Parts: sequence; structure tokens; C-alpha cells
Amino acid sequence: MDKTKKMKHDPYAVLKFKDFNFFLTTRFFLTMGIQLQSVVVGWQIYELTDDVLSLGMIGLAEAIPFIIISFFSGHVADNFNRKRIVVLFTFLYFLITLFLLYFSLNSAYFVLKMGTFPIFISIVFVGVIRGFIGAALPAFMSQIIPRTHYANAATWNSTVWHIASIVGPALAGLLIAINYSTAYLIDTILVAIALVSFFFIPSKPLPEKVKHENIIESIKSGIHFVFQHPLLLGALSLDLFAVLFGGAIALLPAFADDVLHVGSIELGFLRAAPAIGAVLMAMIIAYRPPKQNAGRNLLLSVAGFGLSTVLFGLSNNLYLAWICLFLTGAFDNVSVVIRHTILQLCTPDNMRGRVSAVNGIFIGSSNEIGAFESGITARAFGLKPSIIFGGLATILVVAITAKINKKLKNLNLNQLE
Repeated sequence: MDKTKKMKHDPYAVLKFKDFNFFLTTRFFLTMGIQLQSVVVGWQIYELTDDVLSLGMIGLAEAIPFIIISFFSGHVADNFNRKRIVVLFTFLYFLITLFLLYFSLNSAYFVLKMGTFPIFISIVFVGVIRGFIGAALPAFMSQIIPRTHYANAATWNSTVWHIASIVGPALAGLLIAINYSTAYLIDTILVAIALVSFFFIPSKPLPEKVKHENIIESIKSGIHFVFQHPLLLGALSLDLFAVLFGGAIALLPAFADDVLHVGSIELGFLRAAPAIGAVLMAMIIAYRPPKQNAGRNLLLSVAGFGLSTVLFGLSNNLYLAWICLFLTGAFDNVSVVIRHTILQLCTPDNMRGRVSAVNGIFIGSSNEIGAFESGITARAFGLKPSIIFGGLATILVVAITAKINKKLKNLNLNQLE
């Protein structure tokens, strides 16, 4: 009995599965490549335009195709081989990084003829690619680990994502200081490693369908499932508005330049601060999973994220700003682990692609739409007021959610396993 209990709480239990380790390797290098590219593109666009709204437009250029394609990508992930989907679209992402490398090598010509248009077109394609990967990858993860390890897998998945989000931006800052071409070259190498690693995971058969549905019925059933499930809808909505309003990260190039008066290297370390906070929090969560009183922990963590965002907006010092961003990551990781665990435990196997796609619409696109919102408010009211407003709005959303969604507030994850 004691041995069983000990194994149940083993923080490294899911790492004993070889396929999951290859999954984490892919997750690490692909995330690092995406994060590196995001920092490089943001700094490059701001250098070319000197306009905070252009930073928001990067988010919009990615969010619109991501949202549109996500309605379709969930159906694809539930009806076609999920490994092949991830491989195909990771390869397409590799081609996008090659194009950005080509653009940077010939930037004088491209900027003279077309300005920043080629970069924005690339970001549009990235949105489409992320839509398919975002639906297929989480759904595939659930097929390579037992259900009893979903919470542990969510913790490690989040940890690896955040470690990559530390290394990627920090590396980007160093590489930008060399030149953009070098940065994009390293980006292509990272994506290539992710692609190769994923090949070592065997394909898994799709779960049996409960009933045959055409594409329209399939899309509707996925959306209907989420909106009829109070725990899923509450957790997704909470994160949606938190990320939507707490879009300080999108404005970091402008904040670093105009408020803190620092360069690309400092930007890289500022961008990495939330991920460092998330990784340290993940170490705590691995040993003490936030299952008991999970709903309360979720609400408090999102409120902490909002408060840290407000303090970041008030800061004028590099070190204080870094600490505030560190705290946003620490609080955010608690909500990420709880949300992903709810998602895995509450979703039937044959609907994971569609529910992951809806999750992507709520969460994945909200980063980019939040960036657009931040760009508009920064242009209209100023850089610092827009960040402070976003943090306060996040706290207000938490208060409203706690008031109207009692089932989420009183959630205990142990009861779902």
C-alpha cells in the first residue's frame, strides 16, 4: 500500500516512458525555435518601423489565420494520423524559418521594395501552422501516456515549454546583437532537431469514433462539448482574458527601448524572466501538485499574474521589471498546469483534437490578440498605462469568475481522476 502510494506521487513517473521523453525533446526544441523567432521578429519589426502598433500587428497577423484554421484543424486531428500532422506542419514551419533567413540575408533589397510585408506574410503562415500543431500535438500526447499520469505529464510538458522559453529569448537577444541572419540560421537548426526527434515516436491509431460525423457536425460537437462543460469553459475563459489583457510581453521591445533604455541582450533576458519563474514554480508543483483546492489555486494564481503585470507597468528599473515578469511566469504556470490537467481529464479520447483546437482558440490566439490590444492601447494611452490597465482588467476577470462559476471555484482535481 505504501509503495503504491509512493509511486502515485512520484514527480518523475511520466519520464519513465520513452515516447514521452522524445515528445518532450520535440516540445523543447520546437518551442525554443518559436520563442527565438518571436523575439527576433519583434525586435526587427520595431527597428524597421519604430511603432508600438506594429508590434500589435504582428500578433494580429498570426491570430486571425490561427483562429480560422483552428475550427478545421481540430476535426483533422481527430480524423487523421496525428503524428503525420505534426511532422508535416513542423516541416512547413522549418521552411518559414528558411525564408526569414533568406529575407534577412537580402533585407536591403526586400525592405526597399516591400518594407516589412514579407515578414508579416510569414507570420500569417506561422498562424496557420500553429493551428494544426496546436490541435494535433496535445491530442497525440494523451495517446503515449496512461491517464493516471496526465497531471504529471502536464507539469513536465509545461516545465519543458518554459525552459525553452527561457533559453529561446535569451539566445535571441545574444544573436540579434550579432545579426538577424545568424539568429534565423540557429532557428532553422532548432526546428530541424525538433522534427527529427518526433520521428522516433511510433504512430498511434486514432481512438474509435462514437458516431460518424461530417466536418460541420464534427466542428459543432467540439465547440458544443466545451461550452456545455462548466469546468472547461471556466478555466479556458479565465486564461483567455488573463492573457488577452496581460499582454505586456508583446510590448517588451518598446518597453526595453523607451522606458528602461536597454538593448537587445537585456530584452532577451527580460523576455526569459516569466519562463524562469514558471520553471521554478514547476519544480514546486512536481512535488506538490495543486490538485486539492485546484479551483481556488487557479483563481489566486491568475489574480497574482494580474497584480504582477500592474507592478511591471509601474516599474522604471530593469531589475524591478525583471522580478515582476518573473512573478507573472510563476503565477501563470500554476494556472497552466491546472488548466491542462482539466483539459486532459475531462476530454474523451475521440474528441481531443477538437477540444485542443478550441483550447487553442481561447488560449493560443489570445496571446496574439492580446498583443494587438496592447499595441492599440499603448498607441492611444501610452505604453505604461496600457500595461497597468491590462493587469487591473485581469484581476477584475478573476473576481467575476469566482462570483459566477462556483463549480470551478470549488474544484478538486483528485475527484476527476
